[in-house]
Amino acid sequence: MSRAAGLALGWCVDQFVGDPRQWHPVAGFGSAATLLEKRTYAVSRPRGTVHVTLLVAATALAGLSAERATRGRATAHTLATAAATWAVLGGRSLLREASAVDAHLRVGDLGAARRQVGNLVGRDTSRLGADEVARACIESLAENTSDAVVAPLLWGGLLGIPGLLGYRAVNTLDAMIGHRSERYREFGWAAARLDDVVNWVPARVAGALALASAPSAARARAGWTAVRRDAPAHPSPNGGVIEAAFAGVLGVRLGGRNSYEGRVEDRGSLGEGEAAAAADIAPARRLAHRVSAGSLAVSVATAAVAAATSKRTDPGRVASRRVRTHESWPLDG
Repeated sequence: MSRAAGLALGWCVDQFVGDPRQWHPVAGFGSAATLLEKRTYAVSRPRGTVHVTLLVAATALAGLSAERATRGRATAHTLATAAATWAVLGGRSLLREASAVDAHLRVGDLGAARRQVGNLVGRDTSRLGADEVARACIESLAENTSDAVVAPLLWGGLLGIPGLLGYRAVNTLDAMIGHRSERYREFGWAAARLDDVVNWVPARVAGALALASAPSAARARAGWTAVRRDAPAHPSPNGGVIEAAFAGVLGVRLGGRNSYEGRVEDRGSLGEGEAAAAADIAPARRLAHRVSAGSLAVSVATAAVAAATSKRTDPGRVASRRVRTHESWPLDG
């Protein structure tokens, strides 16, 4: 159960401490990825695939080494898992950024709100109105709760430290090179596709947790309707699910047209009701926190099941049982 304990401890540290201001491990990974890109970059999908494979494999292997180094030592394994969990989660920082956007909008400082929300989204924020800033903030809360909290916890529950670190490597690379800019249209293809794959199940778990966290059955039904009806129109196979779930549960309308470095993307309309506004950020933060807590419970349960399965299939344990059984037989004659 040391994996489950480590996940829970790491989640608590993230909730109370948040990301370190300096020397963040993810930032270090990003620097290493940038250095490697100088050698691997080409307008080529195969070269981009090699780039992603090298970085993800190296990170997952580092996690595997940490698992093996602490195997059989419950306390050490718990602390190593907790450290890895804290390093890859971004729940506290996400809620803090959203709270800052909310505070700027409440005092009417639209310029500061635009700059603040720029820490959360990749779209052009310089011309957004107050309601558009609020929409961007809520959409980021939804998507990043799935990407930066639910997904790493689930992969950690299933695969332990290699799952935590390997997932974070994939997600970070998608943020770095997975967008459809002229430079990364081909080179970043593998990063974007792999991120879609590893987030497919977590996004749907996050959506289900959002519906389960709805304040009423009516709001849960509205969220389910939005997921079924509106999510397919979203350009992201995963982002649309969680954003639609948030829209329905909050009773607001998300989605619309966004500008990315001059490229306009239409995300469709998600949910019904009035367009999201500044007053909806606080309820969205509370919903994101409930989803985060729910995902911890799911990941701990996943870790417990994985541990039980591992014990049943461990060949060493099976061999040991067989030896003890054989030795207990009475000798003939």
